[in-house]
Amino acid sequence: MKPQEIETLSFKIIDNEAQGHGFGPAEWPVVRRLIHTSADFDYLNTIRFHKDAIAAGITAIRSGKPIITDTEMARSGIRKTALVPFGNRVICRISDSDVADAARKNGTTRALEAVNRSVPEMEGGIYVVGNAPTALLRLIELIQAQKAFPALILGFPVGFVNAAESKALLLEHDIPYITNTGRKGGSNIAAGALNALIILSMDKQS
Repeated sequence: MKPQEIETLSFKIIDNEAQGHGFGPAEWPVVRRLIHTSADFDYLNTIRFHKDAIAAGITAIRSGKPIITDTEMARSGIRKTALVPFGNRVICRISDSDVADAARKNGTTRALEAVNRSVPEMEGGIYVVGNAPTALLRLIELIQAQKAFPALILGFPVGFVNAAESKALLLEHDIPYITNTGRKGGSNIAAGALNALIILSMDKQS
């Protein structure tokens, strides 16, 4: 089978097994993409959408706003060629030397310092968190302090320490987000959510 045939059949299987899911036509492509990426139907029950999330994401992409990731893995999983018509930059600061220096000096994580260094670039853009709870917690803190203004957060940190807690905190705030409850997540999941938004942005009917 050709790659497109495999993807088409995979989506058909997902649609069949998830009948009666209750998601709308804008949200379902995101959920289906996460299930396709992970083969995990738990996302049917754990994904959460802010009411403005889809519109905010599409607007940011179509406006050519930056997309910032917390890991190179998330960055590499994004369909960058599909963003060319919109002019979006896909940025990851985790490996920048000044980020590493600041993390050592301050006794913090590189993910947290990468958020700090990305503040000037994230206004009106999308911040994609697929690994580090410290990145998501710092984002929320800066937004609360009115020091950072992303249009949308894709919050999918994974793990056993503060992953579930950071996502629960995100759900308490009126910030456009797509996230999930619990420990699951990952860079591939975060990139998958962004890719679904890119595809929606390419649809002239969205």
